[in-house]
Amino acid sequence: MNRRQGSPIVWAIATAATLAAGQAQWIPPALPNGQPVLTVESELVLRQPASADVPLKEGTRIAKTPPRVVFAFLPGQTYPGKPWSNWSDGCVHNGRYYSALSDHLSPGGSALLYEFDPTNGSVRILADVRKVLLESGRLAPEERYTPGKVHSRVQAGSDGWLYYATHRGNPREANDANGYRGDWILRTWPDPDPAKVKTEIVADYPEPKHSLPASVLDPIRMIFYAGTVAGPDAAEKGNMFLAVDARTGQVIHRAPNGFDRYAIFAGSTGRVYWGIRPDKGEGAAKGFRFDPETKTVEPCPTVPHVRACTEETPEGKVYGVSGNACDLWMFDVRTEQVTPLGDGAPGRNTYVTSMDADPSGRYLYYVPGAHGGGPREGTPVMQYDVKTRQRKVIGFMNALAEKVGAQFEGTFSTALSEKGDILFITWNMGRPKWDCGAVTALFIPESERIP
Repeated sequence: MNRRQGSPIVWAIATAATLAAGQAQWIPPALPNGQPVLTVESELVLRQPASADVPLKEGTRIAKTPPRVVFAFLPGQTYPGKPWSNWSDGCVHNGRYYSALSDHLSPGGSALLYEFDPTNGSVRILADVRKVLLESGRLAPEERYTPGKVHSRVQAGSDGWLYYATHRGNPREANDANGYRGDWILRTWPDPDPAKVKTEIVADYPEPKHSLPASVLDPIRMIFYAGTVAGPDAAEKGNMFLAVDARTGQVIHRAPNGFDRYAIFAGSTGRVYWGIRPDKGEGAAKGFRFDPETKTVEPCPTVPHVRACTEETPEGKVYGVSGNACDLWMFDVRTEQVTPLGDGAPGRNTYVTSMDADPSGRYLYYVPGAHGGGPREGTPVMQYDVKTRQRKVIGFMNALAEKVGAQFEGTFSTALSEKGDILFITWNMGRPKWDCGAVTALFIPESERIP
């Protein structure tokens, strides 16, 4: 079955929405002159572009040496999305970058999982979520719903598989009328041989009639943690916390007050921490901790709300931001205390949805303006020195807008290479408005990351 044939109404709505967004005719994204990849190493990316109308805050530095940038539009965007968009934080595994792009369609949407090789700029599609579900034979006859997003993190387990979960494109259409039973946890084997790449369903509907917008994987104990959100016909209306055995798909633990977007994972202890925003919690305690040894959720009032955070550093620290702000904090997983660090925003944009720490734990990387607005400042990519508490722009990505034929609107996915020398970013791009996705690798000069 052609995956577009099953949803002609959705196709028409999406096309109309795309055209209404300001583009006369949607076309698949491509670089000028048909080149598959663009490589740039120029002082241009260290100059805030003339198109930017928001100045940088006082105290924001700019790098002295430009990064080498490798850019490619993501393949598979062959029809209009609503829009094509990145909502899922990716990862680096064995030197390659993995992330997802979603068509945002509903009730019959899909998302694509990619592998990006920075050595040659090649990108390949590893999985088409809708195709995987249709070919699994596990959809009910009345089930018109397939997820329009991967909104969870994409992370590699110790077994070499990539784990992620699905999410609806439109919350209103994840309902009984479309046969909605819930969402899925999936895993993909990224074999170098295309014939050996495969995707499996880990769990069907681990929380009935809930989608799975947030996750974090314990790669050693192989526990997939998820925060859920209810569909309109779900019996349980609150966000749930799930701990799922990534090997078997069995739910290990289930509790109310699940995390809505992100959670702290302490690799040294296996504990997971998250905070509930004041308007969403139940009861006095707003911070929580799950211990895999006791399999219990307990109050942990010191935990802030987590919108984005790093992995645990060698010193037992996790860095992050809360809500829509770019006020950086440090959470010590040994003492379970939080320390404010200061303002990490270079300008007006403050919304950060992905953050990475280098192997030493000294430098943080992030991109403010996740949901758009970045071009007004030139779409700066930030480095923050936790020792000196200095923020620095390592590149203005929108300085390349003319070269690639699209604006860099923002991102929900960044990941740092194992050595800390390459920052990968999946971009929501605009032509002129947000309608497609791309990927970059920024090779950070040694002089900008070695004290």
